[in-house]
Amino acid sequence: MDSEQPHQELVKCVVVGDTAVGKTRLICARACNKKFSLSQLLNTHVPTVFAIDQYRIYKEVLERSCVVVDGVNVSLRLWDTFGDHDKDRRFAYGRSDVVLLCFSVANPVSLRNCRVMWYPEIRRFCPNTPILLVGCKNDLRYICKDEEYLRYCQDRSPLVRPVRECDLVMPCEGRAVAREIGVEYYETSVLTYFGVNEVFDNVIRAALISRRQQRFWMTNLKRVQRPTLQVPFCPPKPKVQEPSPVRSTLQEDLHCLLSCAAFTDLVLVAGGSTTSGGTVVHTHRFLVAAASTAFHKLLMTDLSDCAATRRSSDSSMLSGTFGDTTLGNFNSDTECLLANDHNQHRPARIREAVKRRSSMQTLTQDQRPGIHRELNHPAFQAISIEQWDDRGSEQSSCDRSPRQSPAWLPIQTVVHLSKLVTGSVLRVLLHFLYTGTIFCRECQLPSIDLSELKQAAEFLELPELQMYTSNLMKKEEFLNNDLSQQYLQMLSGRLKELCLEGGLFSDVMFQLEDGTTAVHRPLLMARCDMMHAMFSGDFRESNAKVITFPGVKLRTFHILLQYLYTDSVPTLKIRECLPVIELGNRLCLPRLISLVEIEIIDLFQRVIQAGGDVSEDCIYLLEPLQMHNADQLVEWCLTCMATNYNHVCHKHTKQLRALHPENQAYLNRHRWPPVCLESRSPYPGGVTHDPAIPWGKEIPTYSSLRLSS
Repeated sequence: MDSEQPHQELVKCVVVGDTAVGKTRLICARACNKKFSLSQLLNTHVPTVFAIDQYRIYKEVLERSCVVVDGVNVSLRLWDTFGDHDKDRRFAYGRSDVVLLCFSVANPVSLRNCRVMWYPEIRRFCPNTPILLVGCKNDLRYICKDEEYLRYCQDRSPLVRPVRECDLVMPCEGRAVAREIGVEYYETSVLTYFGVNEVFDNVIRAALISRRQQRFWMTNLKRVQRPTLQVPFCPPKPKVQEPSPVRSTLQEDLHCLLSCAAFTDLVLVAGGSTTSGGTVVHTHRFLVAAASTAFHKLLMTDLSDCAATRRSSDSSMLSGTFGDTTLGNFNSDTECLLANDHNQHRPARIREAVKRRSSMQTLTQDQRPGIHRELNHPAFQAISIEQWDDRGSEQSSCDRSPRQSPAWLPIQTVVHLSKLVTGSVLRVLLHFLYTGTIFCRECQLPSIDLSELKQAAEFLELPELQMYTSNLMKKEEFLNNDLSQQYLQMLSGRLKELCLEGGLFSDVMFQLEDGTTAVHRPLLMARCDMMHAMFSGDFRESNAKVITFPGVKLRTFHILLQYLYTDSVPTLKIRECLPVIELGNRLCLPRLISLVEIEIIDLFQRVIQAGGDVSEDCIYLLEPLQMHNADQLVEWCLTCMATNYNHVCHKHTKQLRALHPENQAYLNRHRWPPVCLESRSPYPGGVTHDPAIPWGKEIPTYSSLRLSS
């Protein structure tokens, strides 16, 4: 099987080079058509040699050695050698037709040894044998930037050390050494199979050209070409990372709003009166009105016809602070925004916004204490407006302002529930209204009869809670996860419609650069730690009815409010994202920043798909985004600019030069195609790269390559 066939040229190729540069795997890739995974290539190196007798033992190896190059039948025999410098390779060099000199592109020392040690040794034993210089492990030049490769090395550290950029040998350096010793230069990768067959085809050509000079009478060698130039390797195009949102905390924040009970304005009494041991729960009018249609109808009931029933002593209890929970805090800067008879010159929109706020205006006729009405409803017994003493209740201490006078009692809307809604059912029902679930380890909710809960949900017009309890009764709890998410989406939509846009039961006003807006203090405290510190801390804003927010436009603040109320952001324009991200970073809201990033990246992608150009916007946004910690959008902009580097340079030269030196250095390192392909063309006459024509064969990204065999 090892004998030469008639009309077939036998070519002996000796492969030499330093140890661990990839000689044996290059031979196995060609002789055995062996595929290697990334994990195999990154294992600890064990010196091996491809035995020459495999051509005699294995028929498949012998058959793969037979190829046709330029019309000549050739049998290629590959001789592997040890990389130790002190080994005697005299026998391997004997009767060799061509020598393949290998180095690793991740080891500059191996390239230096090619010129200093290996080339003199080859010429000492094979003075006239053609030589080809080959850079192995070509993929490491670009895989060192891949996140999955770095993560793989980190998991196996210190056994596997990642390749550093300072260790890489650029193609221009390899060509310079090849030009110095007068040989052809190629690069290969057994991971991507780049250049493997091409290198050995040119090995055969170099051997046949040398043989033709000695056997000029052989006519079958006349058509053999000189070794061809290798098409430059095109690295994988940088993959744009898909942005991921920060985990939502809406359910946890609403649970905190319920448990903390800060700045409540609604008292629900179940199981009798407070003196007879009834259950008293403090809650928020705006949220229960948004969650329950029945509560919304009740709280919006006109009680003006009950005003005549007030006791004469009730009027003396009213505070001059228009129902606020604090006394003696007059803010001259913002008092002009409050409703009074001397501000008729203000815009009608601001007057209406102030008019909607129940705690920022003089109590209307149906909001004064002492009003009481009996109700004809299966769930509600009575509603009243009273001054409520919290000192004996279970209300959280965060509800009471540090400056609150103990002699003044806040005015609350008190709703007495019928006997059909027990105290335990009320607590579970409120937990569902706030969080969309009736299970909580922290709250230790009481055990209840599901049929009673379902009946109460029916009376309070809560179809989601009815379905929730029905699933529990049918032992189909797995359906409740999706139901809870649907309820939270519905609640978010109602909060936006009634509370954010309608200003229902708002209790504080924000003065912005170009207008004012009414909001709900407890929801802002639950959703934003900075707001919680401002309203509950020892700051002037904790007692102000109107809060000045300098440097923020009304549109930007509305986007912030939509996030706080609904856990989502509206459709944004490209230039609108900067002030929103700046405000989100200022208020420590990473999820808001991530949602804006996703929205802008999606907008960029739609512009690109429509044939538009976003490079100018990327340059404009880049450094402000870096300042405000929008890391995902920064990475997307840098990747977009790097993959379109030539276009950006030609169209936005001044803006590119104005970037920070670190950003310019990043773009130079990660530009695609790399600068080495354009500045040093291997083709005669300095052929430059045409962006419309890809360099060589583009290979898949390294993250898509299998890490295990």
